[in-house]
Amino acid sequence: MFKHDKQLLEMVRVEKPNPNYAAMLQEQLGGPQGELKAAMQYISQSFRIKDPAIKDVFLDIAAEELSHMEMVATAINLLNGHDPNAPMATVGNIEAHVLTGLSPMLTNASGQLWTAAYVNVTGDLAADLLSNIAAEQRAKVVYQNLHRQINDRHVRQMIDFLLNREEAHNTMFRECFQKIQDTGSNRDWGIDKDARLYFNLSTPGNYVGTQLHNPNPPQFTNPQNPAQH
Repeated sequence: MFKHDKQLLEMVRVEKPNPNYAAMLQEQLGGPQGELKAAMQYISQSFRIKDPAIKDVFLDIAAEELSHMEMVATAINLLNGHDPNAPMATVGNIEAHVLTGLSPMLTNASGQLWTAAYVNVTGDLAADLLSNIAAEQRAKVVYQNLHRQINDRHVRQMIDFLLNREEAHNTMFRECFQKIQDTGSNRDWGIDKDARLYFNLSTPGNYVGTQLHNPNPPQFTNPQNPAQH
């Protein structure tokens, strides 16, 4: 069960309308690294998780991603202004000015409709967690690109908040990954001789070596300092 709180997770304001930037911000509403994708991916992955603590992490983060989506849509609304003015939207999605009465659409910055093909679900917790860690990292990169291309201090403040939340989610998923080192596709990591082979196909040079002697599953903490991420 999900409940909607009418108060936004964080206040959203803009200095003035900017339809061009509204079109760019659509990327995080309906794009492949956007908030809707993240929410749907984590909810979908949670259906098969048996560990109740990890399942809660997935659902809590998914619910927060929906609140991020609400913030992004609110910002797009404010940036689009009150009157349709398609010539002001000089890149990507101008459909809000000619089709939806300025309502944000579930599209990316180029006007391509959101698709469930963005969602990655394997049923293997290790693979899904690694996918989510990468998803949070990619979302951070998109927000960094968006941050650099706007001078509106209020929009930048919103993006700063969302950037920090992406980092928090990344950390939470990494902590979950540490708990499942010997399960699923991580079980028996590197025990086969073929997992210890390295083909040196870049010549000249041999920077990694011809054999991986002791391959280890991915780690996200410093062995000398487990608290360090």
